[in-house]
Amino acid sequence: MEAQRKAVAQFAATEALKIAAEFVEVETGKGADALDKRPQLAAALKKAKQIKAPIVVAKLDRLSRDVHFISGLMTKRVPFIVTALGRNVDPFMLHIYAALAEKERALISERTRVALPAAKERGVRLGNQNRRMRTRSLLRLVTPIYSLSWKRCGTSHIAMLRRS
Repeated sequence: MEAQRKAVAQFAATEALKIAAEFVEVETGKGADALDKRPQLAAALKKAKQIKAPIVVAKLDRLSRDVHFISGLMTKRVPFIVTALGRNVDPFMLHIYAALAEKERALISERTRVALPAAKERGVRLGNQNRRMRTRSLLRLVTPIYSLSWKRCGTSHIAMLRRS
């Protein structure tokens, strides 16, 4: 997560913007009901709409690994920026990267499906052994989601990007 924060912070500095809000998503969600499963993403989208700011993520797969979801955002003209691709990435390229992210999700699922029985066969105890271990696992999955605002701002640093 720190790498994602750093990527967004560097992007903000390069573009002379300030972070106006940060949303950290712990949940994962795919399919048509992804927003129901990701309350922080829904909150970020709502806040971004309120302040007329785009959503910013470090990598496209942090927003979603679902082509339909990404293309739905694009169709609805929900502004979002992927720092790894830049502010002016072509919509066609976004579709290509979304398709690659979706394929990667399928490959991850397949690798996991194959690895779990192999691990079990080696005697590895599967599943979370206690709640504390589960919390640590979840912390590795968090995704910072930012909203950007291109308006001039005063001295407050609330944490959605704003023009310096």
